Amino acid sequence: MFKDLPFDQNVELYEAWFEEHPQVYETELAAIKKIWPKGEHLISLEIAAATGRFSKALGISEAVEPSAAMASKAEARGIQVLPGVAEDLPYDNQQFDIVLMNFCISYLEDPRKSIKEAFRVLKQNGFLIIGFIERNSRIGEYYQQRRRTSIFYEQARFYRVGEIERWVIEAGFEELSFSQTLFRDLYDTTSIEDSIPGVGKGSYILIKAIKKVHEQV
Repeated sequence: MFKDLPFDQNVELYEAWFEEHPQVYETELAAIKKIWPKGEHLISLEIAAATGRFSKALGISEAVEPSAAMASKAEARGIQVLPGVAEDLPYDNQQFDIVLMNFCISYLEDPRKSIKEAFRVLKQNGFLIIGFIERNSRIGEYYQQRRRTSIFYEQARFYRVGEIERWVIEAGFEELSFSQTLFRDLYDTTSIEDSIPGVGKGSYILIKAIKKVHEQV
């Protein structure tokens, strides 16, 4: 993670964003739920879970969060949080069935290493889900324009789908699938939108991939 990110000192301001844009949050959450793996007793992890809003809503088992203030808020929501960063997860190999990286990739110092770490802690046939705002989308361009005036976007890096897709494949993941939502400008999103397969239309992109089992010859 980048050093000196503003989250520790601005937890309430971060939380206020969700109160200001409830339909955006609900749209993103619905898109994740739509592709969430089905099964009993699945053990899940959110990397950089912030205040735990998504973890709580998705029933995620554990979370890692570098900001103590954010982690405290997540713990108040009932999330089990460990201090740590995406580039060096505090877990042994093959611990989880699902790993969620939602929005955090824009704040990672080394996205490639972080995705490899997600691969490491996933069990065989486990799922990685990455959610992010696409660089060249409507909302992505809006956020980039606000980098000089927003404490949250000043250090954020926004990526194109192809960049993240390449890192996911390099890490060893297979069977990538893509979905998208948030088809309007941020302040025009006044209702919950559905998600559709593919990329190129929506601002919020989800990549889902599998850590496949390969039999040794």
